[in-house]
Order: sequence, then structure tokens, then C-alpha cells
Amino acid sequence: MDLRIKGRTALITGASGGMGWAVAKILADEGVRLVLTDKDVKGIEEEVLQLGTEAFAVGADMTLGAEVDAVVRQAVERFGTVDIAIHTSGITGSKGDPLEMRDEDYLEAYQNDFLSAVRVARATLPLMKKGGWGRFVAVVSENATQPYWEEATYNTAKAALAAFVKGLSYRAAADGVLCNTVSPAFIATDMTDEMMHKRAKEKGVSFDEAIRTFLEEERPGIVQKRRGEADEVAAAIALLVSDRASFINGSNIRVDGGSVQAVQN
Repeated sequence: MDLRIKGRTALITGASGGMGWAVAKILADEGVRLVLTDKDVKGIEEEVLQLGTEAFAVGADMTLGAEVDAVVRQAVERFGTVDIAIHTSGITGSKGDPLEMRDEDYLEAYQNDFLSAVRVARATLPLMKKGGWGRFVAVVSENATQPYWEEATYNTAKAALAAFVKGLSYRAAADGVLCNTVSPAFIATDMTDEMMHKRAKEKGVSFDEAIRTFLEEERPGIVQKRRGEADEVAAAIALLVSDRASFINGSNIRVDGGSVQAVQN
């Protein structure tokens, strides 16, 4: 399917991660110009040259507004504007009893998982509105809808992000800018690798056995009994930022294998 976004410019945060890089490859195939950013982009600088589209990578910390603004300025200097913003960066944060989490633990999650997206939206949506066309997509999580007891810092930050993007969608669409979220669950990324290595060590089992028991005990809704792939999330994101998704606004698309066992998003 032609997504009808050839020649558009997309900013992707968390671009060194599995989901960020996966969507970068899809958009490159669609002829989208790319601005790829992460705290450390050394791992993808050479690969960026092989994407087959106009693209550059720049390091930036999304918890610092000045660095977010600097990335957007570079995008405008290079490509003239930003039409699409895809926010995938974030952290798992501290885990444990919600009442034992310190203020600093909650604030760390908010800085990385919520306010980072606010900064990206603040810097890019005015450009999209000026051009009369735009797409803003933030990666949320199943945790925003189906929170887990020991992940309170992550739960609350992602729930705040979902509410923020929904709020943006009410007015931005009048200027041609559509805002949506994607909620993955248990995707094969560095984040879930770390979780499963920790589980394997705690239980004295193999990595694969840790995944198997986690699915059985903690994610019964995923009846396919596997982790999702970054490419599967990227495909949903690519649709949402395309011209084909011209009547999808304020929506949350789950890419969770059925992990969330509820009708509501």
C-alpha cells in the first residue's frame, strides 16, 4: 500500500531502539525524509546512510527542552519543516511497592515517559499546523490501560501521556494535524530482554523459560504465547502517520497480542 507520504519529513525519537528503528526503515521505503534522534546514535550512524532516503541522526536527551528544540531546529534547517513526529523514547523506571517508590522515582518516569513527549509536541505541532498537515504519534503501553502493581511509576506516566495526546487531538485536527497513540505489550526489545534476563536469574531458569513462564503467569491474554516484534508495532505506527489514516484521530491502537483483557482502550 502506498502510504502517500513520500517527501514528508519525520522526526523519530528513541530511534536507536527496536521500535524506533523499525518504523524508520518502513518510512524510508516510503520516501520519507528522516530525522532520527536518541541519547546515543553512534550505533545507527552508519546504518542511516544505508536507508535509501534523505536522513540524519543526532544525539539528544528528550528530558532537556533545549536539546529537543535544537533537534527540531536542525530538522527545519535541513528539510524545511517537520510533518510527522513519532515519539518512541522512554524508560521502564523504578519498580516495586507503589507506596515505597520515592518522589524521585515517579519524577524520573514522568520526565522520560511523559514530559519528553510534551516537549516534542510543543516543538513540532506549530510547524505542522503552519503547513496544514501533520501527524503526531506517541508510543504509550498496555500499562496505561491495564496497570501492573509493581510498575506504578511507569503506569502513571504512560496514562498521563495517553490523556495528553487525546487532549491534543481535540483541537489540532482543525489545522490538519492528527494525534494518536500506539500501545504495545511485551515486544522483543532491549527493555523486555532486560526484564527476562532478570527474571531468569531470579528463578534460576533459562531466558526462553523465563519468557514462557512470564506469558503463562503474567500475560494470559497473549494466547499466541510469544513476544511481539518491533516490526509489528512499526507497521501500525506507519499507518497512523500516513495520508491513508486521514480519519483516525484521538485513537489508541493496541499492538499487544490481546494482553489487555478489556473492551475499552
